[in-house]
Amino acid sequence: MRAHEAGALHGDIGNRGPAWLRTPADVNALVPQLWPGNVARSDDGALTVAGLDVRDIAAEFGTPVYVLDEDDLRSRCRDFQAAFPDEDVYYAGKAFLCRAVVRMIVEEGMFLDVCSGGELAVALAGGMPPERIGFHGNNKSVAELSRALDVGVGRIIVDSFHEIERLTALARERGVRPRVLIRVTVGVEAHTHEFIATAHEDQKFGFSLAGGAALTAALRVLDEDVLELRGLHSHIGSQIFDTSGFEVSARRVLALQAQIRDARGVELPELDLGGGFGIAYTSQDDPATPNDLAKRLRKIVDSECAAERLVTPHLSIEPGRAIVGPAVFTLYEVGTVKDVDGIRTYVSVDGGMSDNIRTALYDASYSATLASRASAAGPMLARVVGKHCESGDIVVKDEFLPADVQPGDLVAVPGTGAYCRSMASNYNHVPRPGVVAVRNGRARLIVRPETEEDLLALDVG
Repeated sequence: MRAHEAGALHGDIGNRGPAWLRTPADVNALVPQLWPGNVARSDDGALTVAGLDVRDIAAEFGTPVYVLDEDDLRSRCRDFQAAFPDEDVYYAGKAFLCRAVVRMIVEEGMFLDVCSGGELAVALAGGMPPERIGFHGNNKSVAELSRALDVGVGRIIVDSFHEIERLTALARERGVRPRVLIRVTVGVEAHTHEFIATAHEDQKFGFSLAGGAALTAALRVLDEDVLELRGLHSHIGSQIFDTSGFEVSARRVLALQAQIRDARGVELPELDLGGGFGIAYTSQDDPATPNDLAKRLRKIVDSECAAERLVTPHLSIEPGRAIVGPAVFTLYEVGTVKDVDGIRTYVSVDGGMSDNIRTALYDASYSATLASRASAAGPMLARVVGKHCESGDIVVKDEFLPADVQPGDLVAVPGTGAYCRSMASNYNHVPRPGVVAVRNGRARLIVRPETEEDLLALDVG
């Protein structure tokens, strides 16, 4: 490998791709675990979703566009609810939130997590009952906390001593007793499976377990007796494919639960183990099913409660990516195809890092397929890039596309439901794409695409 002046994403010079990427026998074939359940190819090879041809979607709504398979999202909500029938399943709204999605998860009986005043506003506008909302955030403002109390948010996950002070004062003023959970930083880094307490406590979220802040926070809330302390909360990361990190986290947080019991004679009735359950972005990913997750998490909690002689608390989890991530793909139009001296073929599309920053920000991997037709050409290792004035503007680092891909073709990138639209920007003053929900062969716009007028509307100079 040679160093590259444009950065690490360009350092893998050569046309071999990553070790896990295999040349496909059929470049038109879809890898099922990467796509929403209602995506297929038509007789002439075009991609369809819930019976609707993507060429028709592009013609009506333009590109780029996020395409949501509504029944797939609803099915994933039901799968988690069925796997966790005695627990509370909170959809993590930070993954993607709009009023239509709120209505879907309300109809599917889900709870909802928000982490800002804006997300709370969308949740309420979409019809989520406030008592089914959990409010996260490491720096909630007085205005945000006040609104949460005034509308009757079901629980607030407190994250700092300053927040405890603010919330206690606001609750006293209003004569209310909000339910709270203490967010505990347990020292588990799920990405690398380094379960060293001192290693991952250097972060902005939560109260340190190893340093004693978490115990102090819990005892302070109990002693003040203004806020109703319901339990403890732990979140160990994202894109998690096994439960070993949860096992360590549960052991540590339930040991804290036992300390609270021993200090004040109180057994907290709830435990939230967070979310971060992984999805398949490429053929190398093999996520667990909701049923598998439920069995393993219950076993972990039951075992640790028995060891600490605790009554098993009411469990809640927070899947976001695992519900909306696989239910969405992004549809682009190819603008240019450029072979760079046999090193690599760059396929440029009409979006990029403004609608999917994750590749540049996290070195995330994605897949892609030619969506507007089938091809008889052989596979060509390509890099799908965007239109922005930035060398790191990469959507898919390495993927096999047909060698005859050309301007005007449509390319679809699956797994873009989580953190793509929600982290989208107007870099280079590019308007953000819209979101289209498809069900039973019909498409409806649920988030309209931005226009140049939208960009100029905020420019008051």
